[in-house]
Amino acid sequence: MAKEKQSNHDRLKKGLDIKTPIIGFYDAPDPALFEPWVSPEGRDCVFSFYHPWLQGKTLHITKDRYGCGGAGHWMWGIELRSRKEFLEFLVDDEGLKASHALMEKWINAAKPYRAEHPHLFLGPLKEEAWLYIKTITFLVNPDQMSALAIGAQYHSAPDDPPPVIAPFGSGCSQFQPFRNLDIAQASIGATDIAMRQHVPHDTLTFTVTKLMFRQLCALDEKSFLDKPFLQRLKHARGGRL
Repeated sequence: MAKEKQSNHDRLKKGLDIKTPIIGFYDAPDPALFEPWVSPEGRDCVFSFYHPWLQGKTLHITKDRYGCGGAGHWMWGIELRSRKEFLEFLVDDEGLKASHALMEKWINAAKPYRAEHPHLFLGPLKEEAWLYIKTITFLVNPDQMSALAIGAQYHSAPDDPPPVIAPFGSGCSQFQPFRNLDIAQASIGATDIAMRQHVPHDTLTFTVTKLMFRQLCALDEKSFLDKPFLQRLKHARGGRL
């Protein structure tokens, strides 16, 4: 069986004027694949590594060095608080759900990621590490987001699973929000106000499964990428998105 290759995303990035790196979420056995990498210090939010990502660096996350408690919980299943304390923090201190009961139902339904290896990575795409990628994330402005959302709908039929979702959750949990990684699906993220201080005010994330990434990268001249709607939007923005 031929080894699966990373899709060429050059045409997609050029068509949507995406200059920021596309970020991969990797579950891998060997940190050497991801050099140069950096690790969290103390309770760093994973999004505080936005600028290192722009410099081509990868964030290395382990059970021992994961940054904030949210990343420890959602990426490794680590419980730093009792359930009662966790609910009080999320509901009473931060006001994220209407009641403790509602938040507890959500926590019970939203299972933490189950790592396959001792190392998780978030950083610019590396073709040589494609075997270990779980999801792919675009860091985009609203115009680019709208175009990617249209692209995600391009092959979708009404009875297919929703091609685009926008689940509630911490910023780090939104790097892997999918129940099924084997379908074509995308998710709007960076909607957690606790992490938004670390990214530009007009930046959101659009995270996709490998199959959705392949479909987006395959958009050709017959798609909206080369049609008037997008060209008129670029013209309205001064020539680029």
